[in-house]
Parts: sequence; C-alpha cells; structure tokens
Amino acid sequence: MKISKAEVEHVARLARLKFNEKELTMFTEQLNQILFYMEKLNELNTKNVEPTYHALALNNVFREDEVKSSLSTEKVLNNAPQADKDMFVVPRVI
Repeated sequence: MKISKAEVEHVARLARLKFNEKELTMFTEQLNQILFYMEKLNELNTKNVEPTYHALALNNVFREDEVKSSLSTEKVLNNAPQADKDMFVVPRVI
C-alpha cells in the first residue's frame, strides 16, 4: 500500500493544515515509510504468540494486606513533644 501526495494533501485539508510542496513531499515519504514498516510487521508469523499489554513480564510487588495491631495511645504519645491526656498538643495556627 502506498499513499500519494494527493491523499496527504486531502487529509491535510480535512485537518485544516496547510503544507508547502516541500512539506507535502516529506510527509508523503514519511507516511509511505510507516506503511512499508507496517507491511513488514504483517509478514511476521504471530500465530503462537499470546497477546500482551506490556513488553515485559510484570509481577505485583505489593505485599499482602494483613491486619496488625497498632501501637497503644500511650506509646505513640511518648514520642510527642507535647501531649494532653490522649491528644497531641500542636501550636495554634489561626
């Protein structure tokens, strides 16, 4: 399959793009190179190749969620600069 300069010009007009003659020639050549490459890819035998969504085999590296006991309020407040009863004391902002 090959694309002509007139087809590139038609698509450019539909996209409301204006190209000069040099650009039309350049884009026609580039699009033809892309189509040539696609034809080469279509020649590959992919019957026994399973479809993938990523080039590399990826595994989930997250650990399983486990319910664990949390620290006691007393232990947490031991590291606080200031505490009052069961709460942190922080500087007033407003």
